[in-house]
Amino acid sequence: MASTGTMRLHRISGTAAAFIALFALLNSATGEEQVPLILWTSEGISLPSQFPPTSGHIVSQQELVSYLEKTLNVGPQNVLLFLQDKMSVEDFTMYGGAFGNKQDSAFPNLEAALGSSSASLVLPAVSWPASNAVIGQLQDQLETSPLYMDPETLSQLRLNASSPALLVFSLPYSIGSDMMSPKEILSGNDEMIGQVLSIMKAQSVPYTAIYTALRPSREAAALSAEAAAGGGRSLLQYRGSYRDRERERERQRKLKERARVDAPVEFKEGDKTCILLWAKGLSVKILRSGRWEDHDLTPSTFGEGVSPKLHGSSCDKTKARLVLNYENVLGHRSFKLIFAMSQRHYKVSARRWFTLDALELEYDGMKATFNGSRNIYAPAEYSYRCESVTSFRWPLLVPRTPKDPANQWRVAFEDLQIQGFNVSGGEFSYASDCAGFFSPGIWMGLLTSLLMVLVLTYGLHMIMQLRTMDRFDDPKGPAISVPQNE
Repeated sequence: MASTGTMRLHRISGTAAAFIALFALLNSATGEEQVPLILWTSEGISLPSQFPPTSGHIVSQQELVSYLEKTLNVGPQNVLLFLQDKMSVEDFTMYGGAFGNKQDSAFPNLEAALGSSSASLVLPAVSWPASNAVIGQLQDQLETSPLYMDPETLSQLRLNASSPALLVFSLPYSIGSDMMSPKEILSGNDEMIGQVLSIMKAQSVPYTAIYTALRPSREAAALSAEAAAGGGRSLLQYRGSYRDRERERERQRKLKERARVDAPVEFKEGDKTCILLWAKGLSVKILRSGRWEDHDLTPSTFGEGVSPKLHGSSCDKTKARLVLNYENVLGHRSFKLIFAMSQRHYKVSARRWFTLDALELEYDGMKATFNGSRNIYAPAEYSYRCESVTSFRWPLLVPRTPKDPANQWRVAFEDLQIQGFNVSGGEFSYASDCAGFFSPGIWMGLLTSLLMVLVLTYGLHMIMQLRTMDRFDDPKGPAISVPQNE
């Protein structure tokens, strides 16, 4: 099927061979910032082969793109991405039954999937930035937006082998949890993987599955293996200062996350930027059968390597329209998020202001409209910023009419900043914040202080009204007589 110059794919015929190869590669990885990545296809799918990297080699972002392209160009276009919060190679060596204790393995379903797959690829050391960008890489390769799923939702979804789909399953991870150990959490993640694969098998839909993480779960500390006298089982020993190094790495990671800010969505009319949009979080919800179903649009809108489709956007001196185009959002093949803005001169303030007149949701020929002009506005030369813009909790966006389809939708922005006019240098202008000068905390402090001042004033007043006796009874003198008629 492949030419002589094509790289061979790592084939695994059985469960034992799969995990022997897996852990042999995983144990050889270096201690730099890296996460493992495991790729396999459904049973009976053959692909052109490609070699895994050599021992100790860390796969870069460009190399990962090459691996994914070679697989998806001829492989199934229904991609299952199991994206764990944290994962390192030590998780497999500690909890995968790598030394003969298979009955204690936390990954029986993953092991079975690798054993039954006709083609699989193990990348034990993928650079951290490359794993973070894997969603964007798959989105560009498949030309479709990711769908964040769970097994229950997947069982109700009907997939088509001829239509590409990117299904993302978020998996948790925790170290030192008081409630659950890491092994229990990894076992639960493995059970979810097994449920998803069973659903795909029941629907007879071929797939390509990928299991990786956003960041490493631990430092690849120097591990020593000491063979027991007659058991053939090894003990992994961490360095004594592991906890201190882990805390320092976590602190450095948080500093990096704070320093890293994704670029805003930028629309240009010709060579000039005229609209900027940025948000830390963007999500939509729809009410179906009495339940709210949500979809996170943040990975499809912001992030490294993400380029949202903006066709339909326009801008001039008085009107601006930003159109974000999505696909496969909450079961809708076509989904648009439209920001309609305008600016005008107000005589009372003697200056120009811009307002977000409407936020429109267009989906499969329907339109839901939220009115934002009452609450979302700023001077025309400024940008608008607000920590929370929603349509349901302290809403700044309200449905245009009581019968508008917007009543069935919820929209939420976290840390929103938008500017539709007078953009200079491709950067936001000074931000006009939605928070007033007197925040709820300031009002509470002022009222509490006023109450305390009133209590203190009342107490001083009462003390000043106290009168002492001005006459006292002298035992040696005549008794004091008090007339009864006074």
